[in-house]
This record gives sequence, structure tokens and C-alpha cells, in this order.
Amino acid sequence: MDLSKIKLVITDMDGTLLNSNHEVSSLFFELFKQIKKHNIRFVAASGRPYYSIIDKLSTIKDDIIIVAENGGIVAEKETILLKIPINKNNLYKIEKLIITNSHIHPIYCTKSKAYFKSASNGHIKLLSEYYPNFVVINSIEEIKEDIIKIALYHHEDSEKYIFPLFNELVSEYKIIVSGKHWVDISDDSANKGNALKLLQNYYNITEDETIAFGDYNNDIEMLKLASFSFAMENAVQHVKDIASYKTKSNDDNGVEYILEKIIQAKETLTLKN
Repeated sequence: MDLSKIKLVITDMDGTLLNSNHEVSSLFFELFKQIKKHNIRFVAASGRPYYSIIDKLSTIKDDIIIVAENGGIVAEKETILLKIPINKNNLYKIEKLIITNSHIHPIYCTKSKAYFKSASNGHIKLLSEYYPNFVVINSIEEIKEDIIKIALYHHEDSEKYIFPLFNELVSEYKIIVSGKHWVDISDDSANKGNALKLLQNYYNITEDETIAFGDYNNDIEMLKLASFSFAMENAVQHVKDIASYKTKSNDDNGVEYILEKIIQAKETLTLKN
């Protein structure tokens, strides 16, 4: 595994770069300084909103690329490279399905803020960990901005209790299980793979020069576009089957472990030259 030619690192956040306490390690920030010296572009790709990713990586926000809302937004510094809003025509169809289960809590995600329904008041503290900039509304008609993604939360099991309800919409939207408690609905073209392909074309970087890390189903398209694709030890089995390699868990600095190997490979190459 020759990592000396890597030019782009792209990683998921929750369950991957973030530990179980939703924290980024101090080791990562030290390693970031070194990969930056080697002119490696770093991309944080998450189902989280843009501002939440910025919050987690605030000290390096001007030196990285953000892929937010599962590829619905791609941004470098203040420049938006891509934004894919949801077609609002069928929002009421989505709403009708949501109200069939009172344990489903929708979050309507725009670039600048999230909108929680007043019926979710009991879960707002938990939901705000992922969507800290939020407004509580009674009706979706109060939302005037473009909706990039609808995140649906279930406190037990999203794949069991949410995903089957929305099968009828798969021809109109991208509907994916993005975590134990989450199902995300977005435009069909909004995914981390399309975001990565845009960046590879934009910066003239090949799949052989790309390394990707992920743990859940919303990372699959992204992992398929990197020759060096890594599943976390804590990843779901389908992601482990897709990825070319495996690394340690998110609580054992699995991303950092491989970043160290990239830096070593780059430094060895420099010494040889």
C-alpha cells in the first residue's frame, strides 16, 4: 500500500473522525499541520450541516473543504462550489408519512440553520448536538430558505422504524440510513460520491491519489471513488465489504493512524529524492 502519492484526504465525521463523544482529537490537529505541509487537501464530508462541521473544525476551517448534508453543499472557505436543494413539490407527501409515527422527529436542514417541529420539543437537546443553529416551527410553510436535506430521527432504530415507511419515495429522492438513529432524505444527486467526484475534477486529482474514510451507508459512494478506501473498525458490515482496507475504530484514532502512515510515506519519498 503506497500512500506516498496521496493528494486528497476525505473523511466522514460521526463514527469516523469524531469519537463517541463527538470530539476531534488533539492528535488530528497536529497531524493536519503536517499533511498541509505536504500539500494534501483535506475534506470533511458529513451528514451534518455546514455550520456544525465548521464548529467542530473551527481552528482549521479556512484550510479545508466542507462537504455538508451528505453532499448537498460543497464549500471551500466562503465559496459555495455546489448546492443541491430538495424539490419542495412533494414535501407534504413526506410530511404525511412522518406523522404516521409519532416517534419520528424531522429536521429540515438549510445552509444556515435547521428547523425542528414543536412536537419534537422533548428531543431538542439531543438533536441540537448535530444541528446547533435551530429554529422551532409549527409548520413547514414557515421555512422560506432552500431545504438541502430532511433528517429523520428515531430513538430506537432508524432502519427498522423509519426507512420502510419511505420506500415509495425512493424514485424521487435519495433516502439513506445514515446512522443507527437517522434516515436522511435529499435530492437524488446529493451524495458524498458526487461531491468527491466534483472535487477530483476541480483539482485534477485521481482516484489513485485519493484516500477516504467512512463507517456508514451514506459513505459508500465516496468510498467507491477512492483507491484507498478505509472502513472504520466500528463500521457497519456493508461498508467493510465495500472498502478496500480497514483501520482502527473512531475511539482508537483510526483516521489518525492512517494519516501518520501517509506522512511517513511522504517523508520517505522526500528523503529518496
